[in-house]
Amino acid sequence: MFESYARRVQAWIGQDCLLCGAQAGREFLCIGCAASLPALAEHCPQCALPSPGSAVCGSCLTHPPHFDATAALWRYEFPCDKLVQALKYRGRLAVAECFARHLAVKDLLPDAHLLVPMPLHPRRLGARGFNQALEIARGLARLTGMRIEARGASRAKNTRPQTELPYEERASNVRGAFACRLDLSGKIVVVVDDVMTTGATLNELARVLKRAGAARVENVVVARTVPH
Repeated sequence: MFESYARRVQAWIGQDCLLCGAQAGREFLCIGCAASLPALAEHCPQCALPSPGSAVCGSCLTHPPHFDATAALWRYEFPCDKLVQALKYRGRLAVAECFARHLAVKDLLPDAHLLVPMPLHPRRLGARGFNQALEIARGLARLTGMRIEARGASRAKNTRPQTELPYEERASNVRGAFACRLDLSGKIVVVVDDVMTTGATLNELARVLKRAGAARVENVVVARTVPH
């Protein structure tokens, strides 16, 4: 009874900011923390790396990735990195809902047929207890009405975490890591993930989705690592 009353009071007075703990009303972040999140400047529409005039960058022109576009909310820097880590490593699932709401409000999604969250290998999923990309995708599906396909793509190989490897080894680490049992003939697919670093993992998944028939694969990520 007391817990029910406490929930009603909390709904009335609002909630605490996920970053600083100050009152945030009915939002997940207070005004100050929301304003401090590092927005992407002009960037390549395909890989989301800095590019003057938001033109397709030289790297994507010379070596086109398998994915067709990338939309990202923020640079993977403080305090955005703290939010991602709170979700990924401390299980604060409210952060996933926060990310989904920001993605939905900013209308980053194209006219796509379905959402595919970046899959985790069953062993890593068992250790973590949840897939952060799936949690974000669930919120996004609920807010936008888009269909989510959570099991059609899978992680067939338990690769080493990309963060443990030098950049030049990351593409080979994820080669052959994914499988897809969906018929995606002519479909526009949106892959949802938390952070894009080199893009090697997203590129390998896009390759597999294209082999399954996808006409277009676009990434929607919370944050993009930008080299300094």
